Amino acid sequence: MRTGLIAQKLGMTRRFDENGTHVPVTVLKLDNVQIVAQRTTDTDGYTALQLGWGAAKVKNVSKPMRGHFAKAKVEPKRKLTEFRVADNALVDVGTELSATHFVPGQFVDVCGTSIGKGFAGGMKRHGFKGLRASHGVSINHRSLGSTGQCQDPGKVFKGKKMAGHMGAVRVTTQNLTIVDTDPERGLILVSGGVPGSKGGFVRITDAIKKVRPDDVPYPAGLKSDGAPEAEEVEALEVEAEDVVEADTATVEVEAAPEEAGKEESAGEAAPEADEEEKKE
Repeated sequence: MRTGLIAQKLGMTRRFDENGTHVPVTVLKLDNVQIVAQRTTDTDGYTALQLGWGAAKVKNVSKPMRGHFAKAKVEPKRKLTEFRVADNALVDVGTELSATHFVPGQFVDVCGTSIGKGFAGGMKRHGFKGLRASHGVSINHRSLGSTGQCQDPGKVFKGKKMAGHMGAVRVTTQNLTIVDTDPERGLILVSGGVPGSKGGFVRITDAIKKVRPDDVPYPAGLKSDGAPEAEEVEALEVEAEDVVEADTATVEVEAAPEEAGKEESAGEAAPEADEEEKKE
């Protein structure tokens, strides 16, 4: 079991697949997602990773949390969350994760806080049918109807579906599909109903009811995976210098015959000018 990601819900857009089919997607953004702390069995009794998203103003961070971030040598984070992981899936503190953590076509579970609806009636909250629109019903068309029993048991059981506060609860939507990822901009495009409103934060994890693809990075998709290593960069720079030197030498070789041709033409023109002077 590997770590998930924390992302911000930006909104919805659409994509067209290779067949031209219109696919509505939800855009989730990653902003400097780093490992802030590790939870190990020896010290905490369980194994997990604490992730941080974005950046927070230092004045808005309490002193204990400032010390927590300073210990990890990361900037203060706007949002923190933990993911349970296996013992072999721990990642070093300070490592930045990338959108390549998930691959297109993979199934994921997305957890977030649903949109609050306030106080709602039984028809909206639970899908009740309501009472009849006519035939003796007066001003009670959307009411619940009977909620209790007779003298025995003479009470309303706990958990009875009634009117009340709706939404603003933790919701997990399972088996959503990753349509595409953009590691450069830190975007993940998900097909399906992502809980929460725009600007809200969600947790993205591998689907527990689906088999994880073999090509996903383990233990995590790191930000440095897509960047070339220092040795590769130096090799590319050396190759570029060699190409520039070779082009310069070619230009010098091509310029040399042209200069020689100009000198010969100048030498031929000089005797002709002397002969014209003698004739005059």
